[in-house]
Amino acid sequence: MRLIDTHTHLYAPEFDDDRDEAIQRCLDSGVDTLLLPNIDVDSIPRVLSMMDAWPEMCHGMMGLHPCHVGDNWEGDLEKILKVLDSPNKANKSNKSNKFVAVGEIGLDLYWDKTQLEHQKAAFTVQANWAKERNLPIVIHVRDAWEELFDLMDHVNDDSLTGVFHCFTGGEHEAKKALEYGGFMLGIGGVSTYKNGGLDKVLPGVGLEHLVLETDSPYLSPVPFRGKRNESSYVVHVGKRVAEILGVDFEDVARVTTENAERMFRLKKS
Repeated sequence: MRLIDTHTHLYAPEFDDDRDEAIQRCLDSGVDTLLLPNIDVDSIPRVLSMMDAWPEMCHGMMGLHPCHVGDNWEGDLEKILKVLDSPNKANKSNKSNKFVAVGEIGLDLYWDKTQLEHQKAAFTVQANWAKERNLPIVIHVRDAWEELFDLMDHVNDDSLTGVFHCFTGGEHEAKKALEYGGFMLGIGGVSTYKNGGLDKVLPGVGLEHLVLETDSPYLSPVPFRGKRNESSYVVHVGKRVAEILGVDFEDVARVTTENAERMFRLKKS
C-alpha cells in the first residue's frame, strides 16, 4: 500500500531539527512520495535542497503564495519563473526530477485584503505559466471563493488542470470547482475535525476526484490536532476519508495515489 502527500512544506524551518527522521516516518507509514509547494523567493533553496537530498521521493512546485504577494510581486515572479524554467542545478542526482506543478498560487483575504488586485494579477500570470508549460496548478483559497471563481471563469480552458488544495468549501464550492474540468480536491486534516464539514461534502464528490495531503506543518489531523503536522500523518487523513465514504482504506490509498500520479505525471513505483 502506497500513499502520496500531494502538499507538504517539509522543507520549512519547523523540520530543521528532525527532517531525516520525519522522512523515515513517512517511509515507515507507506508514504513514499512528497510534493513540495514553493511559497516565496526565500523558500526556493529549501525546496531545491529537498529535491536534491531525496530525488526519488521529493518533487517540487514553483509558485508565489498569495500571502506572500506584496508590492514587489512582479519582481518576485521574475525570479520564480527563472527557477521554473532553468535546469535544476541543485538536484544533481536526478536531472529528470523537474517541477511537477505551478504552486502554490491563489487568493487569500483572511489576513490582508489590501493586496487583492495584486493577488489576482499574480494568479493570472502563474496560471498562464502552467498552461504554456503543460503543468497543473495548485490553488490556495481562503475567504475568497467568489473572487477565485471569477478569476477561474476567465483563465480556465481545456489546457488548465490542477488541485484545489486544502479544500474546506461546501457542496456548492466543490461542485463549482469540479465543473472546471481537469481539477481535483486536495483533502487534508480538516476532514478529521468534528466540525470540519467535509463529512457532508465528500460523499457527493466521489473518490475519483480526490487527492490526499497534509499541508504540514499546519492543520494536523486528529489525534494530533494542535501539534506540528507531518507527512506521515496523511495516513490518518486517508483513514478518515475511507470512513466518510464507507470504503476500505486500501481503496482510498490506491485511488488517490493513482489520481496524484495522473495529475502530476509522476512515475509509478
